[in-house]
Amino acid sequence: MQLRSDAVKVGVARAPHRSLLKADGLTDEEMKKPLVAVFNSRNDIIPGHNNLDKICEAVKAGIYMAGGVPFEISTIGVCDGIAMNHDGMHYSLVSREAIADSFECAVQGHQFDAAVCIPNCDKIVPGMVLGALRVNIPTVFVSGGPMLPGHEAGCNCGPTTDLNTLFDGAGQVSAGTMTEEQLKYYEDTACPTCGSCSGMFTANSMNCLCEALGIALPGNGTIPAVYSERLRLAKHAGMKVMELLEKGICIKDIISEAAIHNAMECDMAFGGSTNTVLHLTAIAMAAGHPITMDDWDAASARTPHLVKLQPSGPRPLIDLYAVGGVPVVMHELNELGLLDESAITCMGPLPEYIANCTKPADGEVCRKHDNPFSKVGALRVLHGNIAPDGGIVKKSAVDPSMLTHTGPARCFNSEEEACEAIFAGEIKPGDVVVIRYEGPKGGPGMREMLTPTSAIVGMGLSKSVALLTDGRFSGASKGPCVGHVSPEAAAGGPIALIEDGDQVTVDIEGGKLELHVSDEELAARRAAFVAPAPKHNHGVLAKYAKLVSSADKGAYVS
Repeated sequence: MQLRSDAVKVGVARAPHRSLLKADGLTDEEMKKPLVAVFNSRNDIIPGHNNLDKICEAVKAGIYMAGGVPFEISTIGVCDGIAMNHDGMHYSLVSREAIADSFECAVQGHQFDAAVCIPNCDKIVPGMVLGALRVNIPTVFVSGGPMLPGHEAGCNCGPTTDLNTLFDGAGQVSAGTMTEEQLKYYEDTACPTCGSCSGMFTANSMNCLCEALGIALPGNGTIPAVYSERLRLAKHAGMKVMELLEKGICIKDIISEAAIHNAMECDMAFGGSTNTVLHLTAIAMAAGHPITMDDWDAASARTPHLVKLQPSGPRPLIDLYAVGGVPVVMHELNELGLLDESAITCMGPLPEYIANCTKPADGEVCRKHDNPFSKVGALRVLHGNIAPDGGIVKKSAVDPSMLTHTGPARCFNSEEEACEAIFAGEIKPGDVVVIRYEGPKGGPGMREMLTPTSAIVGMGLSKSVALLTDGRFSGASKGPCVGHVSPEAAAGGPIALIEDGDQVTVDIEGGKLELHVSDEELAARRAAFVAPAPKHNHGVLAKYAKLVSSADKGAYVS
């Protein structure tokens, strides 16, 4: 088998290269084997990474058992929870591109033959996928897995808690409905183990979607971080990438148009984070199969909502693991003929995967295909004169009473301004909070608005106040919150023209986002509009703002 790595190993001219590899400890015998990169995003500050050293060792063992030589390569990572609600969040989405760049540089610089990716937490998963698509070598993903949930005081079963309990709790303390002592209890117990936060938030959504895309083994998204089963999964991932290398199956062979379709179907069925729309759109672009907001709208219309995990429902992710994980969702979707069976996975052709790896739903955690929570998907695309290019909302996490809402706009030009007003009690029932200049270019970096959405929930306003933004939301956000409003304010989008007191309608059922102002008045406002100066003129944020596309294009950097 001709190997890419022969470019650094074979021939008289490569004696210096071999000498350097021998300085790493390689033998002449190992020099004849494939060189496999093991991309490990582990760092000390992200709790989802505390087990990645063990995962990495297991992956390397699997590669070695199957005849390869593994090399660990480190990538950066940002914990969105720790980066939330301060300047750090400007860098979260930017890190997706930095990770993709570093992947490309490391693989091409050393001519690795294949790769196993070990991500955990929000932007690391899509960053590694984007990087892998650029170099197009055999690649398998295995994550660190989800955290176990916390529990209410005095029990280790029943109602669970998670990181979102803390974000909501901050609002409840401000509203006087929770004591600081109660909040301290949750602070100490809501995140009890290593792993990605325990609901169907962004990290777990993306890890589950890696299964749906076919680039990860069954269980990648749901086996808890602290279970020994995950170490066995990691060993099998190392072995699997060697099988793909032997067969000549690269990541672009797997992430086909059919695979993108199937991932969108699964996303709608299990109620993934709104960030998945951003990431899958970017992944589809990198794979050469671009998708649009209209494609997402069509997926929502045809796909039933089968799984309600936190924040859409009360169950933690471990409940989905207990009933069979992502494969049960895929089974039910296939029963409806919604999966494209021309796709292949790292386990083989999709029909073979369905036959060997999936099983029927339990009917409770994952509903049967003929008895869904909803006949339409968990995510909803909205259009209108505020969002000509679309916006996205997690419909499954919205109280039915707020699926249609009209109210006066309360406009803020930053997340900080909005949070100050919310915590000060200045937002009243009926209001529509508008947070702008937080888009990909305007932020820059498209910050997540978890703090304002959680403050609204915590202060008891989630059934009377809507929020819209050109920024993003955490996968933990809930309520009538419309994000990714495009075009963004910094690009002169209509969201920049809204004024305090304007009547705004958020119609989630009808897919509409409308500003009730005459066309003549909007034209006058547009004529007077002056785009603000860029917030950064040096460093990575300045570079990102110049290169990034709009949210409806996945905030893709090309």
